[in-house]
Amino acid sequence: MSENIQKVNNRRFEDEGSGLGERHVQMLLLFFGLMVAFAMRVNLSVAIVAMTELPEYNWSEQTKSLVLSSFFWGYVLTQVPAGVLARKFGAKATILTGLSTCSMLNLFTPMCAKLGGWQLLCAVRLLEGVCQGVLYPSYHTLISGWVPPRERASLGTYAYVGAQFGTITMLASSGMLASMAGWSSIFYISGGAGCVWVAAYFQRGASSPGVSSCISDEERTLIELTQASEVATKSEQPKEDIPTPWMSFLTSPPFLALIATHCASNWGFWTLLTQIPSYMKNVLGKDIKANALLSSLPYVVMLVLSLFFVWVSKILQKKDSLSLSFSRKTFNTVGQYIPMILLVALGYVPHDQDILAVVILSLTIGISAAAQLGFMINHIDLSPNFAGVLMGISNGIANIMSIIGPLLVGIIVTDKQNANQWRLVFFIAAGFYLVGNGLFVIFGRANIQDWNDPTAKTQRSSTHKLESQEKTEEA
Repeated sequence: MSENIQKVNNRRFEDEGSGLGERHVQMLLLFFGLMVAFAMRVNLSVAIVAMTELPEYNWSEQTKSLVLSSFFWGYVLTQVPAGVLARKFGAKATILTGLSTCSMLNLFTPMCAKLGGWQLLCAVRLLEGVCQGVLYPSYHTLISGWVPPRERASLGTYAYVGAQFGTITMLASSGMLASMAGWSSIFYISGGAGCVWVAAYFQRGASSPGVSSCISDEERTLIELTQASEVATKSEQPKEDIPTPWMSFLTSPPFLALIATHCASNWGFWTLLTQIPSYMKNVLGKDIKANALLSSLPYVVMLVLSLFFVWVSKILQKKDSLSLSFSRKTFNTVGQYIPMILLVALGYVPHDQDILAVVILSLTIGISAAAQLGFMINHIDLSPNFAGVLMGISNGIANIMSIIGPLLVGIIVTDKQNANQWRLVFFIAAGFYLVGNGLFVIFGRANIQDWNDPTAKTQRSSTHKLESQEKTEEA
């Protein structure tokens, strides 16, 4: 296919693909999938408050921290295997397996807590983390197959903002559920919602346009054309049979830079979300954790700004003079350097300016949504074939940072009312943003790497050698 034909097909897709199609239905399903997943992820953080008011669950702060962190230990374990399994068996299968099991575990959580105490609850949460660890790698694999290159940032963001929506919904409703029907209802409602979603996705979801029974022939052809135009040379070997080039991943500067900025994002994001309530209460005297509206406010701001940044990205897409790499790095810089500045400012907010602190906190978390159009979708830019595997690697390493970050706070902050100690915590998070995004700006790329299809590279090399040999023989 010539370059001109590629451009015509891409432009034709933009013109004809502006309406709703099956790819939008699939992204909507993914949105609700992540919504119920995050509702199940955060439900314990609210339920445990109601649980520990009862004599049988009068656990120490150390025990509560262990129970709450157990999810993330399991979550890290399945990141890399999930990307491999999604390529082999289809992302639909891995998502359904993970969320159906997680939903059932949520339904049995109250019984497990009553029968086995915090030890069995820890085991259940760890298993839930294992189940949800498959989601992001599988989502990236699905988005790579379903979404045309120029729509990845917008439709990918629409799918991923389900996380914020699920968190907002659970934080806003769980207190009411606990007071009206007891803390057990939090798990029954979220687990039941997960089961309903699994049934809907089993019926309508598809791993790719090629296996969907609901997509029109025209939309399927247009998606395949625009995706094929990304790669100049395609291997004859089926996509799922291409060997995984592990060493190429780990020696690729663009991917290593992507890992660095992903780690920086997780360090700052989870340090804020897990520790800021303590800072607000002990330094500024404002208990935002006891206020459902204030607890969910940062997520509300993040959801709204996510949609705003998608709108901006669509405007920038219309300017052909701006490269995809420029767009990715610009949004990533906005999503990490502005929060970096706000973090430093947060450390100097006077103790009597609690409202200002809440505003800065909400903006810090909200503006970080811009990075979803930066590094978050960059795995697919580098390698559509291995997007899920790349997400598994970077998300696995980044979530180790999200575990270490809050633990470091416990080491630094020995006096919870000491503003100087908290200021150091903010400076460290700001430093991660500075270095992570700096590496992404310098070494990050938005074009498909050679290791996306090692077999094609080998074929090109063999062809080149054969042509050189023929020329030598002719001479």
